Amino acid sequence: MVQRAAGVIAATHRGDHAGAEELLAAFSGEQAINLGFYLLADLALGLVRADTGQSMDELVRELSLLVAHTAGQPRPAAA
Repeated sequence: MVQRAAGVIAATHRGDHAGAEELLAAFSGEQAINLGFYLLADLALGLVRADTGQSMDELVRELSLLVAHTAGQPRPAAA
């Protein structure tokens, strides 16, 4: 489930939108999609926390500020 969520992100970033859609369709439903991406986010934040020594609260606060800052801005084109 987590690997599939990571695959969706990787496919999207390399411009393979059909592949990303195919991976999303392979989830068993909306709840599985939500759980997969939640677990991936938790894992990614844990890796950053281990690398930086920041608390999870600090990381989530920084992420929230970044999301608020970038909301409404166009997504960069895939390379």
